[in-house]
Amino acid sequence: MTILELKNIKKSYFLGKEEFPVLKGLNLSFDKGDFISILGESGGGKSTLMNIIGGLDRKYDGEVIVNGVKQADKKEKSMDEYRRDTVGFIFQSFNLVSYLSVLDNVLISLKMTNLSHKAQVKKAEDLLKQVGLLEHKKKNPNQLSGGQKQRVAIARALANDPDIIIADEPTGALDSQNTSDVLGILSDIAKSGKTVIVVTHSQEVADYGTRIVHLADGQVTSDERIKPAYETVEKAREFKTKTLSFGAKARIAWQHFLNNWKQNLMIMIGVAIGLFSVMFFLGLGNGAKGYMNKMVTDLANPNVPMVMKRVTSDENKKNDEAFQETTRLMPQNTTKTAISDTLIDKVEKLNHVKQVEKAFDVAPADFTVSLGATKEPFAKIQTWTNVNTDSSLLVGKKPSEGEVVVPDTFAKKWDKTNWKKIIGETLHLEYKMLNKDGAPVTISQDVKVSGITKGNPAQNPLTMNFKTLQKAFIANNIVGDPNFIVPTIDDSHNVKSVVNKIQNLKTDGKKDFVTFSLGAVLKPINDITSIVTIVLALIAGISLLVSLMMIIATTYMSVAERTKEIGILRALGARKGDIRLLFVIETVMLGIASAILGIIVAFLGQVGVNSGVSDLLDKFHIIQISTGAVIGSVIIAIIIALFASLMPAGKAARLNPIEALSND
Repeated sequence: MTILELKNIKKSYFLGKEEFPVLKGLNLSFDKGDFISILGESGGGKSTLMNIIGGLDRKYDGEVIVNGVKQADKKEKSMDEYRRDTVGFIFQSFNLVSYLSVLDNVLISLKMTNLSHKAQVKKAEDLLKQVGLLEHKKKNPNQLSGGQKQRVAIARALANDPDIIIADEPTGALDSQNTSDVLGILSDIAKSGKTVIVVTHSQEVADYGTRIVHLADGQVTSDERIKPAYETVEKAREFKTKTLSFGAKARIAWQHFLNNWKQNLMIMIGVAIGLFSVMFFLGLGNGAKGYMNKMVTDLANPNVPMVMKRVTSDENKKNDEAFQETTRLMPQNTTKTAISDTLIDKVEKLNHVKQVEKAFDVAPADFTVSLGATKEPFAKIQTWTNVNTDSSLLVGKKPSEGEVVVPDTFAKKWDKTNWKKIIGETLHLEYKMLNKDGAPVTISQDVKVSGITKGNPAQNPLTMNFKTLQKAFIANNIVGDPNFIVPTIDDSHNVKSVVNKIQNLKTDGKKDFVTFSLGAVLKPINDITSIVTIVLALIAGISLLVSLMMIIATTYMSVAERTKEIGILRALGARKGDIRLLFVIETVMLGIASAILGIIVAFLGQVGVNSGVSDLLDKFHIIQISTGAVIGSVIIAIIIALFASLMPAGKAARLNPIEALSND
């Protein structure tokens, strides 16, 4: 029964415009169960004919008819399917994939079937048993003899249960004993009902078959039947072939990745250094920003703005400018800067405002504080409010009525060694202020120390309870209304909106208030830190460009090194897209592995640096690598890998399978 027909097959090669005919109108047919030897000298067109029969060469004239169906369109996709379904190749040079085990070499074809992995492995083992190599299944090809390698190649060719086996000089690299063994196996294959086509220049090999076709100068010179074709019994295939699955491609890519681990490790280290640098500098920026914020927020609560009376007559002045004008006037004119209960009530009624505290911020003249023999000048008196945080206290508690919190600079001048014992001591305050009539008044006060804060040499303030100051002011005919207020806002996310509302409160068309929020101070600090961090990360990221070039170069090298493997996969029915994705997957694996290495090194560096400077920064972690930085690093690594793989993978996919198979 005829399985394959060739009608008027012509093939020429061109050098410029000059034509060199190789096949000159061949007409042949091949039956099932036949063992046909194509005999001829080198250059006679044997290999070209085999490439056409095997579907590797689509550029020819004439018709190839398989099982009565013309391969009319000769499209690449159809030829890939034809090689998966119908043809099995056995090569003179074995063409085994060196980094795969014997079993995995046979499994390559089976991965292009709908069999389960377990069934694929069982069939591969059955085939290896059939060719006498089951005990060698875990070995690599370089651990086998030439005859053993060829038997692996035969098992692989049989894996997809093809109708046609094409053997190109299958015994050319074997000794006489192995030649006899291989020819015996091929004869058994023909007896099983398959069509075996052997290309050879050896008359001895040709005589082993059932039919000899002599080919010379691109033409059939004789077609001799030695013995009848073997009887065939129709048997349905147990499975269907399909394209190489993503999982199969990933497995092949992973196996090559592991085989090439030394080279890959060097690239991983290069990429990991770049990713580590980027993550480390971003983490340093986060830590520096957090540390500066902590230093500020330890002294004051950023969610509690300070609100003062707007005194400027220019309604077009921005808040910051108007705020400066108010603060300049506060020490000299308490009447003009005083905030009435009516104005305070407006702020209290705003949404998200939980409470409003009254406060003073004054800079009296001739302000001195005495305790025993210690007498020190001070610059300011402030009211303790929710702006102040408990963490700003070095020791003690916030002031109640009749109490005061002093800076540690004063406490240490009183007693350098036992300065904390100042808590509970009574201070005598003496300072001058202007009364309601504008006349200077000297105020004397005795207050008990309740706590100590870190001193501020620029301001050196005392912090007191509001009522303590108010009573002293009223008793001396000084305005008792606060000159600033502190609204407590229910949530940090609402601070900005509430502050904007306060700035827009009006009486008789004029704005009532100016505000100061700690967030306004932190924002430029955070912005500057962020800019510096990004610049450092970008500088560190330059190393990633070097890594990109390394990956591209290495992938190109890999394509060159694996050219024959690419040809083998194409001969077995893999598509161009399979080859392209195979290289892309492996490169992405390299990117992910690099990212993992970079992340590990970055976190080790974070632990090391934070431990080293912990005591200097009061246990604060100055390196804070965020989850976003980690995820971003993985994404960057994958993007770099994908970008680096595009051109090499494209080149691999475009390789001519015939040329790839002939590559040494």
